[in-house]
Amino acid sequence: MSEALIAQLKRHEGLVLHAYTDHLGFWTIGYGRLTDGRRGGGISKEEAELLLRNDVARVTADVERRLPWVRGLSDGRRQALCNMGFQLGVSGLLGFRQMLAALQKGRFDLAAREALDSRWAKQAPDRADEIARMIRHG
Repeated sequence: MSEALIAQLKRHEGLVLHAYTDHLGFWTIGYGRLTDGRRGGGISKEEAELLLRNDVARVTADVERRLPWVRGLSDGRRQALCNMGFQLGVSGLLGFRQMLAALQKGRFDLAAREALDSRWAKQAPDRADEIARMIRHG
């Protein structure tokens, strides 16, 4: 692939790091990447996997930066917190103060109950049940 073509497209398209509507009203991202399904846009499964892996790495690093004590938890419990951080945003995860306090003290049954006693658990009950099991059993 021509580096000259890449440079030209970057110059012509411009870089936008969030979804936006182009001049025709179609959803686009990056360097003019059409994502709007109405025009046949989207991403490949490989691109979705790459995005997911990048997002998981970012969320995991943010959880560990903001809650350094989680490094002492089992893999399953860290995974549960990162799953919540992925879905709710790490700031949303931090709103589970009582759950996090119980986890930090090693009170895993209480932490699981606190997770389930939330609006999130009512909105995503299957996910919350699975995560509560991970918190309980590590």
